[in-house]
Amino acid sequence: MNTYNTVRSEHLNHHEFLFGGQMLFWVDEYAWLTAARDFPGYRLVTRGMDRISFEKAVINGSILRFHILPVHQGSSSITYQVDVYGDAPGAEEEVLVFSNKVTFVSVDCNGLKNPLPRRDKLRSQVEDFDPTPAGPYGVQAASCPDSDEELK
Repeated sequence: MNTYNTVRSEHLNHHEFLFGGQMLFWVDEYAWLTAARDFPGYRLVTRGMDRISFEKAVINGSILRFHILPVHQGSSSITYQVDVYGDAPGAEEEVLVFSNKVTFVSVDCNGLKNPLPRRDKLRSQVEDFDPTPAGPYGVQAASCPDSDEELK
């Protein structure tokens, strides 16, 4: 799945380059959006990030492309490879500026691990090649009951 963002002045650090924390915020948010679309209705939380690698500095006005695809699924977790490519203002081609893996775990209302279903193709994989809908997916309610009485 691809998501895009523009780097603006409020995203820059004191050296006038993209602040690393801003990049990590976007990576976590966009990877979660991808996971939420792959597993609608599941309560997914960030478990961790691996090998955070800033490859190139990013300047103001750059257009970033976040390319996000699943690389591993466990019984209750899913890991995505996130590669970020940048087009600096006036550039004719994009370059890799950041690479990382983000793992999410499915949890229930009590924060305990919850199994994720196995699927032949996840929505993000299908849409990476063909933007037509991937088909219906089973949905699990992500909301928790409002009171303890409803848990019984």
